[in-house]
Amino acid sequence: MPTALITGATAGIGAAFARRLAADGHTLVLVARDESRLAETADRLKLRYGVPVEVLPADLSAEEGLSRVESRCREGVDLLVNNAGFTLRGRFPDNAVEDELRMLKVHCEAVLRLTLAALPGMKARGRGAVINVASVAGFFASSSYGASKAWVINFSESAAAGARADHVRVMALCPGYVRTEFHQRASMDMSGTPGFLWLSADRVVGEALRDLSLGKWVSVPSLRYKIVVSAGQLLPRRLVSRLSARIGR
Repeated sequence: MPTALITGATAGIGAAFARRLAADGHTLVLVARDESRLAETADRLKLRYGVPVEVLPADLSAEEGLSRVESRCREGVDLLVNNAGFTLRGRFPDNAVEDELRMLKVHCEAVLRLTLAALPGMKARGRGAVINVASVAGFFASSSYGASKAWVINFSESAAAGARADHVRVMALCPGYVRTEFHQRASMDMSGTPGFLWLSADRVVGEALRDLSLGKWVSVPSLRYKIVVSAGQLLPRRLVSRLSARIGR
């Protein structure tokens, strides 16, 4: 039975990954900050799907928590889903530097270290995969959040190129707007966002796993966001930046 470790596993895309992978028969290692919510999530999954579920409470923005998850990855996992993340309500450079650094710790350092911890075991077994959850925002220069996700995309492509000879897959998942707690946690009012731009977390996960099986290095769920990304890459970067800033406001 393959083992999947998922960070940010109690809500949104992370919870959708947990449900889908449990249904597919994976043993789960669930990582999140809220210990009680983590236990409740694990109990529901074990009851519904009958799979072993290990819980690992950890704050990836803190060294102690990140080191603990890093050690668990070294013990061996078949699929690592680096999903934990958050955004900041304020615009750069109005946010406190401590908040910006905390976001970089979770989005960049944690992704780097957990991937590096998991890859040696995968390479030794000649199989395994890493999905790093980035964002469509990573293709557009609109915020420090987008900049951190741009790093995740570029890092994932580099890691994918280096790991393919060992039959290990690495992929960046780049969703657009997804109906989760993500924006609510940042106290962001998203009521003006058109309904057609929203995706379900289950759809995002389904398309991600399909693209992973196809060997893609970058997955952009839904045709509408594929068009957005493709159009953005054709336009001048300065124009895209101005348009992104207007959309963000």
